[in-house]
Amino acid sequence: MFSGSIVALITPMHVSGEIDVASFRQLIEWHIESGTQAIVVNGTTGESATLNSAEKQELLKIAVETARGRVPIIAGTGTSSTVTTIQETRAAANCGVTACLVVTPYYNRPTQQGLFEHYKAVADSTELPIIVYNVPKRTGCDLVPATLSNLAQVKNIIGIKEATGDVLRVAAIKALTKDRFILLSGDDGSAIDFMRQGGHGVISVTANVAPKQMQDLCVAALTGEQNVANEINARLALLHVALMAESNPIPTKWALNKMGKIEAGIRLPLTWLSQPLHSMVTTALEKSNVLTPVQLTSAEEAV
Repeated sequence: MFSGSIVALITPMHVSGEIDVASFRQLIEWHIESGTQAIVVNGTTGESATLNSAEKQELLKIAVETARGRVPIIAGTGTSSTVTTIQETRAAANCGVTACLVVTPYYNRPTQQGLFEHYKAVADSTELPIIVYNVPKRTGCDLVPATLSNLAQVKNIIGIKEATGDVLRVAAIKALTKDRFILLSGDDGSAIDFMRQGGHGVISVTANVAPKQMQDLCVAALTGEQNVANEINARLALLHVALMAESNPIPTKWALNKMGKIEAGIRLPLTWLSQPLHSMVTTALEKSNVLTPVQLTSAEEAV
């Protein structure tokens, strides 16, 4: 159902912190034109932790309306509470999304049995396909392959966004889930190797600023054109690093502002990119051929 480059979309905001609906629609159109295979709304990169339920539902409705079936919309609905996650997932279903991305509960650090029961309860509450999301560095808990194997038996749990950066997990997960599970990388830097090990694509931060390049990379990696994939990934390597130089999505929003795509809006406790990192991100945009120095200067003057 899902493969290739899937963008973990930022939530554009005005300088005041209010959601910039016009820019949100424009970003979705840009991704569709660039070949992005699906769009995640209200994920970590979308600053979901700072959005209230009404804002999340508004964004999902706008995304579905704007996409008009041309690209699947995946809703981030995970929270640290099973009851709240079920509520968010049901609300997302009412907005017309294609699937939900559900991060492991964070801060409360459940056991593997707790993770299994959490995800089963969420899946049982909806007809929507569920993609589980494992990102231990952020959540403090790790969904191990053995637990994932049990979750794969639940009919509408269809895949995982695996963001440990450990590509060896691909083989372990595939051995336990066979061919019935979608494996998506959640780490741009290792995504090419993840796909070479049998993964199906990546839910990408880098795709926010380089959507066509990330889809081209995925196509090459998934079709065995390894030299082409290596060439594209080499151009994007510094960008993968630069976009994680501070907490996501700080560098990504700064880059998109630099490109003239969004205003300089972000919500506390996140702040705008630190001055010493500006040159690093700018250099990464240039080296990845996202923008030339002349285009960067023009975009900066226009914003």
